[in-house]
Amino acid sequence: MLLCLGVNHRTTPIELRERLAFADSKVPDAARAIKSLPGFGESVVLSTCNRVEIYTARAPADPASGFSSLTGYLAEHFDLTPEQSSALTSYHLSETDAARHLFRVVSGLDSMVLGETEIFGQVKAAYDTALKSGATGRDLNKLFQRAFSVGKLVRNETTIQRGSTSVGSVAVELAEKIFGDLRACHVLLIGAGEMSRVCAQSLLSRGAKSIFISNRHYERAAELAAEMKGTALHFDEWDKAVDDVDIVISSTSAPHFVVTPELIAPLMPKRRGRPLFIIDIAVPRDVDPRVNDIEEVYLYDVDALQGIADEGRRERQRSLAKCEEIIEEQLRKFGYAEDSPPSPPVLTHLPPQNLEP
Repeated sequence: MLLCLGVNHRTTPIELRERLAFADSKVPDAARAIKSLPGFGESVVLSTCNRVEIYTARAPADPASGFSSLTGYLAEHFDLTPEQSSALTSYHLSETDAARHLFRVVSGLDSMVLGETEIFGQVKAAYDTALKSGATGRDLNKLFQRAFSVGKLVRNETTIQRGSTSVGSVAVELAEKIFGDLRACHVLLIGAGEMSRVCAQSLLSRGAKSIFISNRHYERAAELAAEMKGTALHFDEWDKAVDDVDIVISSTSAPHFVVTPELIAPLMPKRRGRPLFIIDIAVPRDVDPRVNDIEEVYLYDVDALQGIADEGRRERQRSLAKCEEIIEEQLRKFGYAEDSPPSPPVLTHLPPQNLEP
């Protein structure tokens, strides 16, 4: 039995979704723990800024029992209160629907940004982690390898991934909408991971005047700054650049707020009324929402980018039918029945009866 349990940007808002975000260092242990649940044999844990999904194979023959075990694990692992559980809406998919969902995720069809390219690498990294952790076996190995083949077919045979196809590039589009022209703008990137790299590339292509990059490991900031002709800052010095920048884009893997009102408020008088735009594309969030209450500070989180993403979605919508055809053909080749149309996912809340306040 193949099962998929998940939450994403459509089912759950970011302030609740971030509660289920696995730190990278915790993913191997989580994959092994889920594999070890009674009746389970394999697992892969996928945790990104827009989704947390668990894929299992050789799961209990009764899907309801399997999903109950998975939701109970999430509730216990993240120490959710009954109120948090009742607000978190998860989707339950099994067999053909679970495989179809994975193929669509890898192809960028289930992303906030239709045709997103980063998700392919994120799923591949999640699978590699589970594989190296000994959490996968024959069934998930075959499924994920087929999913990667499907993703490549979609990319090569359709135009779904043309244009702005990442959260990072959409964040830069938002900055461009705010200022109209980025050639006079100074930008601070907090974090030097892949998302920050995408942002930096987009900023350069739009002619941003200068880019400051700060990261917890200074060497990575220096490496990215050299590549992008920017300026590297030590992590405990990023606030010193706030006087000079127009936009702050934050994308770290910190488990807590990095940008707080206590840091930003004392810096604003030095700006003499110049507004500061902050775009937070991290999950868990890097920026305390209270920052938005500071005068002349305007905060956008990853869910606020949905409107801009929808504009690009309409442009790529014409390619969607071809993508779906490819996925259905690959499902048939993978051994799923031809007369198995997509079923709507079962949506449910995490069970409060399994929780301790």
